[in-house]
Amino acid sequence: MVRRTSFESASCPIARTLDTVGDWWSLLIVRDAFDGASRFSQFQKSLAVSKGILTVRLRELIARGVLRTTPASDGSAYEEYVLTERGRALFPVLVALRQWGEDHCFGPNEPHSVLIDNSTGQPIAPLQVRSATGREVSFADTTVKKVIKTAVAKKPSHTRRRTRRLQAPNSRTQSH
Repeated sequence: MVRRTSFESASCPIARTLDTVGDWWSLLIVRDAFDGASRFSQFQKSLAVSKGILTVRLRELIARGVLRTTPASDGSAYEEYVLTERGRALFPVLVALRQWGEDHCFGPNEPHSVLIDNSTGQPIAPLQVRSATGREVSFADTTVKKVIKTAVAKKPSHTRRRTRRLQAPNSRTQSH
């Protein structure tokens, strides 16, 4: 199995976010949690994913603070998976993905699920990116201010060699 690259120390917020919830199973689990799923069996039925993959993804989301477990609300021996504050903060991310998908992944008049505002019964308005003053901005109005990373000093290689000689002297060092 190919080992996944970790971006947990990247200076880019997008890379770190993807390190936390970047595979499709994780985002679909979070989506289902927003839709009310809380039991392993509910996630498995909705996603039609293997138990092994689901187990790994749930553990990872718990370890990363997106979900937590709690005793089952019905008093049974089962646990339920609940979004944490960090997990609930992913709501705008999922709305943005949903709205992008509505605009770019469906044909004209092709049916799809719709996110509804409970207080009005109307679909959610398109998300807008705004400046600190409230002005709507597009990608052309923004610039990423990159962080310049400084190199971490490496341990001198002669220290490692000297340590090795002390542990396993060769014939030249013994003759001197």
